Amino acid sequence: MRVSAKVDYALRAVIELAASADGPVKGERIAQAQEIPLKFLENILGDLRHAGIVRSQRGVEGGYWLARPADEVTVAEVVRAVEGPIANVRGIGPETVEYAGSAERLREVWIAVRANRRAVLEHVTVGDLARGELPAAIEELSADADAWQPH
Repeated sequence: MRVSAKVDYALRAVIELAASADGPVKGERIAQAQEIPLKFLENILGDLRHAGIVRSQRGVEGGYWLARPADEVTVAEVVRAVEGPIANVRGIGPETVEYAGSAERLREVWIAVRANRRAVLEHVTVGDLARGELPAAIEELSADADAWQPH
């Protein structure tokens, strides 16, 4: 799985918002705290606002904050907000791809890949990450020594 800079930055931004308890957070503060280019961050925050994950207010007292409690925002939602579906094949959902002959069962492989990604990304919340915690099943997966191998 390739994680784009946009997804990485979006997740870091919402985790920063979840960890902040002092009301609205300025984009500049998020950018500085997470070392994200401000212009890129502003576009990402716009996508997150459009998806209903963050809210914003302009002005001196303004900034950004999570639209819902951090424990109700999943990593999967953030990924979808900035990049679309969790898994696709040539830009379309794996359920609509059709193969013929000996490659016929490949669609099921792509469906299984999507299911496994969801099994992780839909069960980890921004709140978990802001607290430095992970669900036990996710900790177990990441504790496997083979998971750390680059192959």
